[in-house]
Amino acid sequence: MDPAGDSTVWTPIAEEAARATRVLHPDSLQLPRPARRRVMVVANQKGGVGKTTSTVNLAAALAIHGLKVLVIDLDPQGNASTALAVEHRSGTPSVYEVLIGEMSVAEAAQVSNQSPNLYCVPATIDLAGAEIELVSMVARESRLKEALSPEALDPIKPDYVFIDCPPSLGLLTVNAMVAAQEVLIPIQCEYYALEGLGQLLRNIELVQAHLNPMLNVSTILLTMYDGRTKLADQVTSEVRGHFGDTVLRTVIPRSVKVSEAPGFGQTVLTYDPGSRGAMSYLDAAREIAEYGAEMGSA
Repeated sequence: MDPAGDSTVWTPIAEEAARATRVLHPDSLQLPRPARRRVMVVANQKGGVGKTTSTVNLAAALAIHGLKVLVIDLDPQGNASTALAVEHRSGTPSVYEVLIGEMSVAEAAQVSNQSPNLYCVPATIDLAGAEIELVSMVARESRLKEALSPEALDPIKPDYVFIDCPPSLGLLTVNAMVAAQEVLIPIQCEYYALEGLGQLLRNIELVQAHLNPMLNVSTILLTMYDGRTKLADQVTSEVRGHFGDTVLRTVIPRSVKVSEAPGFGQTVLTYDPGSRGAMSYLDAAREIAEYGAEMGSA
């Protein structure tokens, strides 16, 4: 048999090209719309767990597959704004103006170059002092909730709103939890994975009890998985054993491409669409979308 005449010969390059094509030409894979708009806060006060990376890549994966997504960058460092290539120099309309009531969320939102379905309200350095300013404001814990009312979001009509929080449990994070219905917690597959998680869960319970009874931990995403180590499997088993079906089946591998992408003002889905990191975020987004579509029938 002549291998040259066999068009189905498998090669690693052919497989990667096919994967990249599925990401770049997503018409064949339209993800289902949620039964209702989902407002999800991505929170973990532990730094370096892939929180912002997960926010922007999940948002981009949903957006390029047909869903409208709004990212609220609530971290003064503005890393989500950088990754989505939206302007966030001082003076740019941002989430700061939204929080203090000077501007609506629709006025501050910018369309990302990653997808026409992907919007971002950027964070500027002005946000760094916002926690101090918020302390003296009326209803300081619910400023963001007011700004994300259904009427305020109507001009954009997002299916998903992701709120990227700073790595702390301060007033900005509390605002995010009061504004959201769901919490997505990224947990890295490393030794100190569960360190501080108890405090985060206690804070979520306090917000549920006093400010937002609708809030629930709906999604846990395991990040920075390194299949070469026993530790990664151990952490994965421990988290799944404790949180059950809340943990997505998809795990995000440790990946150089995922780390490099923000430096080019891109998500990994546009930076290297055939990479394992891109495909993993796409699979995780599919799980989130399928769960969202099922919520109405539950």
